[in-house]
Amino acid sequence: MGKMKAAVFVEPGRIVLDQKPIPEIGPLDALVRITTTTICGTDIHILKGEYPVARGLTIGHEPVGVIEKLGSSVQGYQEGQRVIAGAITPSGYSNACLCGCLSQDGAGTKHGFKALGGWKFGNTIDGCQAEYVLVPDAMANLALVPDGLTDEQVLMCPDIMSTGFSGAESGKIRIGDTVAIFAQGPIGLCATAGAKLSGATTIITVDGLPERMEVSRKLGADHCLNFRTVDPVEEIMRLTDGRGVDVAIEALGTQATFEAALRVLRPGGTLSSLGVYSSDLSIPLGPFGAGLADTTIVTTLCPGGKERMRRLMAVIDSGRIDLKPLVTHRFKLDDIEAAYDLFGHQRDGVLKVAITP
Repeated sequence: MGKMKAAVFVEPGRIVLDQKPIPEIGPLDALVRITTTTICGTDIHILKGEYPVARGLTIGHEPVGVIEKLGSSVQGYQEGQRVIAGAITPSGYSNACLCGCLSQDGAGTKHGFKALGGWKFGNTIDGCQAEYVLVPDAMANLALVPDGLTDEQVLMCPDIMSTGFSGAESGKIRIGDTVAIFAQGPIGLCATAGAKLSGATTIITVDGLPERMEVSRKLGADHCLNFRTVDPVEEIMRLTDGRGVDVAIEALGTQATFEAALRVLRPGGTLSSLGVYSSDLSIPLGPFGAGLADTTIVTTLCPGGKERMRRLMAVIDSGRIDLKPLVTHRFKLDDIEAAYDLFGHQRDGVLKVAITP
């Protein structure tokens, strides 16, 4: 059995590059040689010990690569094809999948967290910040990369693009809607792009970093509010003449942004929550209308599976959205600890890093 390099969770505060055996695949699996991957904000939660995973686990859930080996029962693919797999890798035959909720495949309770079953890479099985990754249920999860698209063009599809778009989809944004999006990190920026594609005609985004606000405008924001200089709740209510927004998307995962998103909703509006929260949330009585305001609060774990990936890559291939500006830094796998240090401390205007073995 050969060895490979992999980014391994050791303990809170330590993810290190180590040597691990190349995975052995089963009949329904595929072994993918990673050509590009990245670091997600959720990986930082893991690094800080805010989201618990097993010690020794390979981290990462955003793979772009080439099929190295196919399980004996896998049909419809060939070794050497370029593929991606979603961060969520549903089996296709669980109760959750058959109910149409692919992201919650195999959901249960893990370390006190409910659900999260469909998220396996870097959570319950070894992930893809490595030279190779085992993709389970390959026929349900491998999506062929269209000719002409580069690794970096499709790098956001497995998680960030799927998650951000799902914030708009779960919020049921309609043509003519006014939408507010709190936080313009990579997921929030993709939510902005998703809101634009969904038909929102007024998009208000909130962040505190000028470089992110600039990208936000390029992806469809009509108003970019700097929370360091204005009260975003007051300004959003002013921009909407006191009406409030139809949909508010929370893309950071804090009490403050969750509450602000709730406060700017019109009666009957929808709060679409994408953030990963590290502590209990409180719902303020007034903005919630004491439970009588017809408010909808919906949460989303990014959809996965090969059809979701195909659709997202079709959006990229059509030219309707360009997410290449989100890749601001590039590292070799050998330097992944430095990449974590940069990304975790949000230095040098980093949005996403491309990691190449």
